[in-house]
Order: sequence, then structure tokens, then C-alpha cells
Amino acid sequence: MEEVKLLGSWPSPFVHRVIWALKLKGIKYEYVEEEDVLYNKSEMLLKYNPVHKKVPVFIHGGKPIAESIVILEYIEETWPQNPLLPDDPHERAEARFWTKFEEDKIQKIFGFLMTAGEKQVAATKEAQEVLRIVEEHGLGEKKFFGGNNMGLADIAFGWIATSMEILEQAAGVKVLEANTFPRLKAWIQNFNEIPVIKESLPDRNALLTYYKARRVVFLSAAAS
Repeated sequence: MEEVKLLGSWPSPFVHRVIWALKLKGIKYEYVEEEDVLYNKSEMLLKYNPVHKKVPVFIHGGKPIAESIVILEYIEETWPQNPLLPDDPHERAEARFWTKFEEDKIQKIFGFLMTAGEKQVAATKEAQEVLRIVEEHGLGEKKFFGGNNMGLADIAFGWIATSMEILEQAAGVKVLEANTFPRLKAWIQNFNEIPVIKESLPDRNALLTYYKARRVVFLSAAAS
């Protein structure tokens, strides 16, 4: 089997998407941690992702692939076992639609972390509006986005399941109330009960410290 390597950074939700997919499919890989991906990028990262200079970077047989969703699609096509996409063409399109929706709206969902005061109130409401769309039209009454099994769209939105409470704590706001988003809350519980998710989560306290520090940076930049 050709070498499989993943360049990542432990707090990155985009890196965790790829880790989850690899573990769900039982693919062995080497993980390489970027020690300071924000301010001191390694030569390896610059070599394999010279365009965006960001993680994750997936390397298969010496050939690099960047952007987490592109990587997930590549993994799905290369290793079809334990599929992330359903067989039905319409259902596959639906999964890709919600995956694209997440990509388009991610900044609005966690904008509350980057703002304060009245702007944070507005950002929180905006996040809730997006999440209501996700709950009503994406999840509906299903266990996962595609039905009974976790798939591509679930992995795309997975950072909400694993990190939203930590982001809320770091920002001092509450976005997802159980009585307001009961189906999303149920999905979060279902997602986090999957063994490969449980075993791949970063330390909660370390992640909280990280997001608090990032919030300081965001607010300082906005004030300057």
C-alpha cells in the first residue's frame, strides 16, 4: 500500500474531519503535527501546500491534496469501504449540498467568537439563524444527515458536535440551547457517541485555552 500521511494541527476542526474519515474507513496513516501553523510554517507544509499554506494536507503516494472537503472526497473515491456517501444519486447530491452549505456558512456560525458587545449579539443571532436552517432542512427527523449512518455532511458539521460548547464557553455566549435546537442536540449526542470520534477528540481544557487565545487575537485585530 502506498504511503498515507496527514499534515495537521491538533486544534484544527478541518484536520479532525480527515482523521475521522480515515479512522471510519480503517486506513492506516502517519500523522505529522505542524507545531506552529499560524506563525512558523514548516518547510514540508510550504512544499506540499504552496498555494494556501494551511493544514490539513493529505499525502498519498507522495502526491499532496489540500482542502479538507476535497480530501474527504478523494478518500471516499480511493477507499470505498465504509462509504461516506450513499449509493443513490439524489441522496449523494443532498449530502454534497449540505457539505457545501457548511463550507459557505462556517464563518457565520462561529462569528460570535470573533466579536464582542452588540456585534457579538448580532453574530450569535446570525449563527442561530443558520443553525435553524440546518436543523429543519438538513437534519429533519433523521439521526444523521443521511439517515441512520454518519456520512460526509456529518463529518463536515462535526466540529459543531465536538467544539461548539467549548467555543461558547470561550466567547461567553450560548448559541445552542437544548429547548431551542432539540434535533441538533440529539445529533450532537449521536455523533459524539461514535467510537472513532470519542478516541480522536483533543483535550477539552487545552482547546478552551486555545480558543480563548484566538478570541483575544480576533478582538485585538478588530480594534486596531
